[in-house]
Amino acid sequence: MAKTQDFSEIMKDFMGAFPVDTSSMEDAFKTQAALGEKLSGVAIEAAGKSTDLSTKWTKEALTKISELSKAKSEPADYAKAMTDFASAYAEMSAENMAAFAEIAKKVQTDTVELMMAAGKDMTEEASAAMQKATKDATTAAKKTAAK
Repeated sequence: MAKTQDFSEIMKDFMGAFPVDTSSMEDAFKTQAALGEKLSGVAIEAAGKSTDLSTKWTKEALTKISELSKAKSEPADYAKAMTDFASAYAEMSAENMAAFAEIAKKVQTDTVELMMAAGKDMTEEASAAMQKATKDATTAAKKTAAK
């Protein structure tokens, strides 16, 4: 009766000849973690600036409202106070909206810069990993062929 060949040793030798290098995966994870940290920093900084701006805007509005709410001696003074408040609030709104737009623009610029840098880093890492894998596979194939 014919004996079936045991391929387990052959497969073990074959798989051992092609070692897996996990350092490229570790480097990719570290790069992603660093990118996440930087992007979080951009978002947190923007949130802080937005909060400060909102607080300032609210305080300014309350100051203007306190002026508006004061008792006046003449009925026409109420109309003038309301007109002054509306004018001042419109001006405040325009200034603050421009400031919010500057914050958003900075976030966008910083994010694009980070993504471009990360893309460059990832491309370089992937290229280096592929070159190393090709070299390792070629070396392993030569060793296997020599046996």
